[in-house]
Amino acid sequence: MSLFSPKLGIDLGTTNVLVFVPGKGVVINEPSVVAVSREQTKFSRHKNRILAIGAEAKKMIGRTPDDIIAYRPMKDGVIADYRVTEAMLRYFMRKALGWNPFKPTVLVSVPAGVTSTEKRAVIEAAMKAGAKNAYVVKEPILAAIGAGIPIHEPMGRMVADIGGGTIDVAVISLGGIVASTSVKCAGNRLDRAIVDHVKKHHNLAIGDKMAEEVKIKVGAAVPLQEELSMQIKGSDLISGLPRTIAISSNDIVQAMSRELREMTQAVRKVLQETPPELAADIIDNGIILTGGSSQLRQMPELLYRRTGVVAKLANDPYYCVARGTGVALKHLDTYQKSILAKQ
Repeated sequence: MSLFSPKLGIDLGTTNVLVFVPGKGVVINEPSVVAVSREQTKFSRHKNRILAIGAEAKKMIGRTPDDIIAYRPMKDGVIADYRVTEAMLRYFMRKALGWNPFKPTVLVSVPAGVTSTEKRAVIEAAMKAGAKNAYVVKEPILAAIGAGIPIHEPMGRMVADIGGGTIDVAVISLGGIVASTSVKCAGNRLDRAIVDHVKKHHNLAIGDKMAEEVKIKVGAAVPLQEELSMQIKGSDLISGLPRTIAISSNDIVQAMSRELREMTQAVRKVLQETPPELAADIIDNGIILTGGSSQLRQMPELLYRRTGVVAKLANDPYYCVARGTGVALKHLDTYQKSILAKQ
């Protein structure tokens, strides 16, 4: 039967879920958001009924009536709401496979600092969502594979995978992780910092969605010579009425400075724990940046300034982990050492 078992690679992120099908590439790229109805009727056994998943649910964030909540069942890269994550996985797996009588073999990404309990939760959720076999692999390994780094060589390679919930930093050599850390400070924390900054300095309340837009359009990791600016809309904290203000890049750099420092500290920590031989390799090869939040303007420059090591963006950094799941699925035997668990 395993001959016909379809394969799926899932980049199970805090902000987005990407599903990779070997031979087809990334077939699903949707927000990891679920909209749940909290009303209880005499007909429904569960008081929380799932109304929408993915892109449909994200549209509802911040725009729902009281009895509907749209939220992320993943927090900081791990499962926060088990039942809802399972429903979300089932939905994405079915959507990716279409009609298929065979259960898929699924490989899911997990943060570098994952505990054995969190790991088991991911495997169980995938199995209950309909997988035949479930494997988990640490994100930095998948990011490195997806970025085209030959991880099996006896050479030190450093990857910093910056997503929505966590920054995962690892030094990889001979197919294994030599030193790593996972810090719960990444894209979502940057958005929160922008919300807080705008509230404190401009007396304006904005939503997370607006903050994310600001970060993408004008945000940067270091002050820019030629500043960008944009109009942002929100509610005035004093009058409560809608108001529009202009905000510039360097304002946003200042807003995110504490979080960016925490992220660069994670990279410095791993560099400090790296054995000298491998540290020499990293100076030669540089730090490879992957993940959606690594695309913040001037991120490589910030890391270079704080560590003295050249950092470069991988090709298509957002898709590295998803691509890595595809390669690992194709060569399960080769990557046996990197695979953490199997059901």
